Amino acid sequence: MKPRWTGGPARLTLVRHGHSVGNEADSKAREAGAEVLDLQQRDADVELSETGREQAASVGAWLDELDEDDRPTVVVSSPYLRAAETARRAVERLGVEVQYDERLRERDLGVLDGLTGAGIRARHPEEAERRHKLGKFYYQPPSGESWADVVLRARSLLQDLRHGYDDARVYLFTHQAVIMSFRYAIEGLSEEEILQVDREVQIPNASVTAYRREGEHLELVTFADTVSVEHTDADVTEQEDQAGSGGDDV
Repeated sequence: MKPRWTGGPARLTLVRHGHSVGNEADSKAREAGAEVLDLQQRDADVELSETGREQAASVGAWLDELDEDDRPTVVVSSPYLRAAETARRAVERLGVEVQYDERLRERDLGVLDGLTGAGIRARHPEEAERRHKLGKFYYQPPSGESWADVVLRARSLLQDLRHGYDDARVYLFTHQAVIMSFRYAIEGLSEEEILQVDREVQIPNASVTAYRREGEHLELVTFADTVSVEHTDADVTEQEDQAGSGGDDV
């Protein structure tokens, strides 16, 4: 069942961070059949790649071209560097302050962080088996989070947005699994429905997912739209976040 919105933002837009050095490391590890990503920094400190910086600038150029009443009035970002940098570069010319909220951070993969599917199968075969049994939505890596855990974060933030943000145009800069979790919470989707969406669509870097408040509900306007990147020379990329998705290819 969809939650009711008798107040709160008039529009809610989620932007995935630009291509990161973690995305690069993940692609190289998968291509090489490696078990571990060649990446030394913690997930929170993974920065944008050169392509990602170009994508973030493209989002900024796209926002500049929007009508005044379509531009963001509130901008909130994951504190993780790749999302925060995307947000800053995207809105630096708009004069809107970027706020940070840890509820928008990437899903914590716990002991599986930095491992490819091959690495998980080799080093944690019991976790590969447990994930297969529980399914992607409810599987929680040791010391990490399940998708369901991320949904709880999304619901908490949505509850806050219902109060004090009437008619605002809110932009959230965040991560792939978080955007999927917002879709689940906002649209009242079932486990199977959100997993079907996930199977069909890989959310591109710097893509836009937008909702508009219609009556008492937020209605999806666009999903994983790359219009903000396609109108420039920046490349469109669709890599999964660092360390894949907690063993989605296990």
